[in-house]
Formats: sequence, C-alpha cells, structure tokens
Amino acid sequence: MQKSDPQPNTVFEMILDNERDGAAAVPTEKNRVDTVGWESAEPEGQLAIDVAQDEKDIIIVSTLAGAMPDQLEVYVHNDLLTIRGARYNPLEPQEYFYHECFWGKFSRSIVLPVDVKGDLAHAEYKNGVLIVRIPKVQSHKKIQVTIVEE
Repeated sequence: MQKSDPQPNTVFEMILDNERDGAAAVPTEKNRVDTVGWESAEPEGQLAIDVAQDEKDIIIVSTLAGAMPDQLEVYVHNDLLTIRGARYNPLEPQEYFYHECFWGKFSRSIVLPVDVKGDLAHAEYKNGVLIVRIPKVQSHKKIQVTIVEE
C-alpha cells in the first residue's frame, strides 16, 4: 500500500497535525480595547454563570467572591449580556501549595436565549453572588404562515 505525501492544505488536516504534535493547547492572552478603560494584555478569567427562566424573566446567576460592587459592570445590548469586573488577591505574593483561584479581571458575554427588555434589567450583588433579572418580551401574537404549493 502506497502512502501519498501529506499535504496539510486543508484546515481539517492542519488541526489533526496540531493534535498529533501536541500543539493544540496554546495559552493565549486577550488584548482588547474598549471605551470603558478595560484595555489589557493580561490574561482574563472567564466567568462561570447559570442562566434560567421563570414565566416573566431570564435569570443569570454567577459567583463573584472577592469582587467589589464598584468593580462590576453589567450590560445588556439587544440579545447580548456582558458581565465584567475584577477581584484582587487579598494575600501578598506567597509560595503557594495550591493556587486555583483566579484573581484579576474577568468577563463573560452570552447571547440570551429569548428576546428581552434590556432597559428593565435589574442586578443584585449580595454575599458574593450576582443575580441579574431581565424581563422577557411577552409575545402572545400568533403569526399566520401561508403555505405555498409549487
């Protein structure tokens, strides 16, 4: 059986080559510029969130232990929710046995699963837990779809 010369000219082949070479996991740093002064080349943590709903609202819950309320930003733009903030290590640099907590800037943006009234969003931060409630757009209007036979 004769092998052809491998030509990694497709994206799929390049991905497979990276997987075989162990180069698939490359640490990256975000370098972004925005109008609120969050420009940074430092690594940024991604926030873990829960998204749920009740009859009236979309509810977003996230644990933000160590973040100060004045360091948190919550934005709703159309169907996009963004939460940003920072939390700082209360200890001076130490020799750690375990160092699992993320300290520094973090952010998370998600596309909301339904249409919402972003201007009526409400956020509450208590005991290190952020809860954002955003009223859903109530659509009771039925739309008739015409079936066309070809």
